[in-house]
Amino acid sequence: MAHTTPSGAHILVIDDEPDLRTLYELTLLREGYQVDAAGTVAAAQQQLASKRFDAVITDMRLPDGTGLDVLRALAQQGRTERCVMITAYGSPENAVDALKAGAFDYLTKPVDLKQFRSVVASAIEQARAPTHALRRLPVQRTAPAGDAGTLALQRLVGESEAMRAVKARIDKVARSMAPVLVRGESGSGKELAARAIHACSHRSAGPFVAVNCSAIPENLLETEFFGARKGAYTGSSQDRDGYFQAAAGGTLFLDEVGDLPPAMQAKLLRAIQERAIRPVGATQEEATDTRIVSATHKDLPTEVQAGRFRQDLYYRLDVIDIHMPALRERREDMPALCAALLEKIAPEAGCRVPQLSSTALAQLQQHPFTGNVRELENLLYRAVALSDDGALCFELPAPLLSAEPAHADTAPTEAPWPEPVPLPEPTVLPPQHPPLPSDLQAYLDQQERQILLQALRDARFNRTAAAAALGLSLRQIRYRIERLKINVAEQDTPHDGA
Repeated sequence: MAHTTPSGAHILVIDDEPDLRTLYELTLLREGYQVDAAGTVAAAQQQLASKRFDAVITDMRLPDGTGLDVLRALAQQGRTERCVMITAYGSPENAVDALKAGAFDYLTKPVDLKQFRSVVASAIEQARAPTHALRRLPVQRTAPAGDAGTLALQRLVGESEAMRAVKARIDKVARSMAPVLVRGESGSGKELAARAIHACSHRSAGPFVAVNCSAIPENLLETEFFGARKGAYTGSSQDRDGYFQAAAGGTLFLDEVGDLPPAMQAKLLRAIQERAIRPVGATQEEATDTRIVSATHKDLPTEVQAGRFRQDLYYRLDVIDIHMPALRERREDMPALCAALLEKIAPEAGCRVPQLSSTALAQLQQHPFTGNVRELENLLYRAVALSDDGALCFELPAPLLSAEPAHADTAPTEAPWPEPVPLPEPTVLPPQHPPLPSDLQAYLDQQERQILLQALRDARFNRTAAAAALGLSLRQIRYRIERLKINVAEQDTPHDGA
């Protein structure tokens, strides 16, 4: 997507290497920006205290601190500057830390100047863009014309606490370039969430490309994702773009990313990490400007532990996660969901929008909905098709029935069982509660120690895998191991790696 240079944009460049600092300054000056420079965290803080900037570009490693120190200071002061972090090649952990701390984007050394200019322009555009005022409007309100973010959020029907949390998180994560992983069961609305992230972001004018990773044959994955050059394979008579090129300047949504085979996982990791792709048949990589949003119904930490999904790719995709609740976890949204779905279904069926009776709604409320909103839509389609005089009748799966009794005319082959003698009611004893611990903290520490030891044993004392199984970070499990004095050094295979 082409960017226009915002007039009068003011940028602060922070790098302790004079040659690189000069290169960044000259590149930005040629774009028409005003540029100030600093070589340390202290010098940058002095500049920030006296001036306002549109964007801050900072190296990660500085003589008196890190770029994260600058980033945190901007956040604490409520500054509007967007921060672009520059990290060393091969240090994806730093990039992930920066995005989680609120960086707009990151670049990897050696910096590609074309990509550098594009990212800086995007950061300035977002810093100057007015905040979407709406994003917390009730679902029933009509969105202003042209407000794609409002419309996209309104398609996430429901005002339950769970859905309000989802919408608030989308509103927040849409502001940066950080990769987002949307988790949830099939049919829970993961693609709607991804479209809302795109529509609420500064990339909303760019393309949104959705890819079902599980539907592409393995031998075509590389071509479909990265494109191909003329003559790369038999019958290839011209250059062909892939999904990354199609999503340039916008968002690439990777649905069911957990189904990618290992070889493609490695290639996707490099594309995300280096912001560059190599089309099939090409000899050089080309820079790509694409935001990645992915989704899966699988438990990726478990897939990582089982060796079916790359741990490094998981950490690149799951910088920020959003959990889409199952329909059974937000049944209070059922009336609004039914109304919205019926408004969509009725015109297709050529009838008026039917009214859902309280009896029918109560019937739906009792259904387990393992297929979530997709299953609800299917039931409503069927009910509208089979309805008479606007009255909806649902054919819900019935519970298993007991076997039918023998026919009355059939003579028993054996003597009938005697009538059962009623047994006396059992004596109900009051529940016996375990004695309260005399030292609660010691008791809780003992329980936590046992759980940690079990997780470590199950993971063969691989602390990274044990942490993933318990929903902890490596730093958190290390802290707990040290606090509880769990000695893993004496085990057979102690290590932190996967």
